Amino acid sequence: MQFNDDADLDTSQVEDYRGSGGGGGGGFPLGGLALGGGGLGIVGLVLYLVFSHFIGGGSPSQLSGQPNNSTINQCKTGAQANASQDCRDVALVNSIQAYWQDQFSRSGKTYRKATTIFFTNRQQTGCGTGTTGMGPFYCPADQHVYIDLSFFKELQTKFGATGGPFVEGYVLAHEYGHHVQNLLGTSKNIGKGSGATSGSVRLELQADCYAGVWANHATSTPGTNGKPLITNVSQQDITNALDTASRIGDDFIQSKLGSGQVDPNSFTHGTSAQRQKWFTAGYQSGNPTSCDTFNTSNLG
Repeated sequence: MQFNDDADLDTSQVEDYRGSGGGGGGGFPLGGLALGGGGLGIVGLVLYLVFSHFIGGGSPSQLSGQPNNSTINQCKTGAQANASQDCRDVALVNSIQAYWQDQFSRSGKTYRKATTIFFTNRQQTGCGTGTTGMGPFYCPADQHVYIDLSFFKELQTKFGATGGPFVEGYVLAHEYGHHVQNLLGTSKNIGKGSGATSGSVRLELQADCYAGVWANHATSTPGTNGKPLITNVSQQDITNALDTASRIGDDFIQSKLGSGQVDPNSFTHGTSAQRQKWFTAGYQSGNPTSCDTFNTSNLG
C-alpha cells in the first residue's frame, strides 16, 4: 500500500490519549465494556458472551486523561503517512471516512464523522472502561473508535498474522463499518445473544464486508485537497487482510488461543472462512448493498 506523497491529512479525526493515565472503573461487570462494538481481542470476545452487542442508550464519552496531539498534529502529508505508523493510521481514517461521506451523500443521507481515539492500557468511554485486551472497538454511545496501536503487533505475535500496513486499514475499516451500522440504525435491530447465525455474527460479517467495500474504493477516494490519499493497494495487501481475517474468526480463536474446543453456540464474530468470504464480497463488488448479511441463510 502506498499513499500519495502530496495528499493532505486531516488530523482532527484522531485524538491521542496514549500515556494520559486512562483508567478507572465504569461500574460495569468485569471492569470492561457494557456492550460490544466490534472488538477483536480475546477479552472482547468473552464479553460478547455476557453482553448483547448493542443495548442502546449509553452515556456521553467521558475520556480519562487529556489528549496530547502534538505527535498526531505533525501528520500533514501522505509522504509522512508512508514513513510513520501514526500518520499512516490518520491517513487511513481519513480515507475510510471520506469514502463513507461520499457514499452517504450519493444515497441522500448525511454521514457524521467519528473520532478515532488512540490509547494505551485503559480508557474510559461512553460504553464503560475499554482495555487493550479487548482489541479495537467502536462505542455507539459516544460514536468513537478506540484502538491501542499495539494491537497490530499483537496480531502478528499472538495470532500469527502476516501483518502489514494494509491490515491496519482493514481493522480500522471494520470498526468504521460499525459506525455506519449505527448511523443507519442497523445495530439497533439485531437480536441479543450469540451463536453461528446470531445477529451479532451477522453484524460483524457485515462490518467485514463494509471494510472490503472501502478497500475496493481506497485508491479512488480523495483527501481534503482532492488528491487520492492512497495510490496503490496490491494483491499482497488484500492477501494480508484475508490472512488477518482468518486469524480472528471465532473458530480459530477458540481452537488455537482458547480451550481448544470449537463451540458454534458461542460464536459472536463468525468463522475464519466467513470473515474472509464477506470481506471478499465487499471488495469484489465495491457496493455496500452486497453486504446484506441479515437477509441470507447462507453466511458461508
